[in-house]
Amino acid sequence: MSLPRHLFVRALALLPALALAACADAPRAADTALDGTYGAGVRNALALQILSPRAAANSEPVVGIDAAAALGAQARYRKSFIDEAPQTNVFTIGVSGK
Repeated sequence: MSLPRHLFVRALALLPALALAACADAPRAADTALDGTYGAGVRNALALQILSPRAAANSEPVVGIDAAAALGAQARYRKSFIDEAPQTNVFTIGVSGK
């Protein structure tokens, strides 16, 4: 099967354009729409969400919950992964079973 002549001529005509495009220099940053402030809004929004930038340096324990409540919450959290909730039958959703 041979390539039709008109497709061959078109491909041959595009070859120099592709070769020149491959040799072209990449656009400089000043020539593009992106400048040095690109992403500044996102960085600013992220910085505004940080309550205290120096909080990582604070090694004092957190105050606010007693040991018994903390142990109970931790036990309930761990138990939630062990005890499986009963699975409902999907065919009876919206149907009264009483």
